[in-house]
Amino acid sequence: MFVFAYGVVAYVVFLLSFLYAIGFVENWVVARTIDGTTRVGGGLGVWLGNAFLLGLFAAQHSLMARPGFKRAWTRIVPPAMERSTFVLASSLLLMLLFLFWTPIPGEVWNVGVNPVGFAFEMLSYVGWAIVLVATFQLDHFELFGLKQVFLHQRGEPLPEPRFEIPPLYRWVRHPIYLGFLLAFWSTPRMTLGHLLFAVLTTGYILFAVRLEEHDLTSVHHEYRAYQARVPMLLPLKPPLPAEE
Repeated sequence: MFVFAYGVVAYVVFLLSFLYAIGFVENWVVARTIDGTTRVGGGLGVWLGNAFLLGLFAAQHSLMARPGFKRAWTRIVPPAMERSTFVLASSLLLMLLFLFWTPIPGEVWNVGVNPVGFAFEMLSYVGWAIVLVATFQLDHFELFGLKQVFLHQRGEPLPEPRFEIPPLYRWVRHPIYLGFLLAFWSTPRMTLGHLLFAVLTTGYILFAVRLEEHDLTSVHHEYRAYQARVPMLLPLKPPLPAEE
């Protein structure tokens, strides 16, 4: 029961942090946003402080996702809690970022309130939608730890991973990352703080993709053929046929 409750709490914390992330990036509804006006700064310390917050999240995300860490961690905690712990740690570090992020004023571009600006805004929300849909096309509840604790509660093992290609993954290998890139870069008003956030998260995504694909090729022998046929992030080729 403890493992199950732990997994549910971790998922709820994730859900709250994900919803807050949308408001944070879109400057909408939430108390602290990427361009918030309650406190702003522009000195070197502010740039380094924001970069440090993003670096903490990147370091945790990369370390805890590696197979070696997972093997070591599951000697300490039940394997069913491993994914939930990863999700909880990621969510808490995101909340730390939201709490201590300092907006940096200065506009890189501002297209104004017009159809072009509206299109930028809508494209950003399309990015968030792609992220969410892509998680469900994989296995949303396994990805965020709920499936593991549910099966643990029932005394059932987690099925062995299988190589499958859901619809969005026929266009690009990493639609979740593509969705984040759209969400972070598609804005009618790009401030220096938002640009710092977008540049650093893009750099991390490109780094994380390499690590993730290295792990995938070691688990699924079919992945190298998939790599050769489907683009990594940009849908520049026709999608794989549905029958494949």
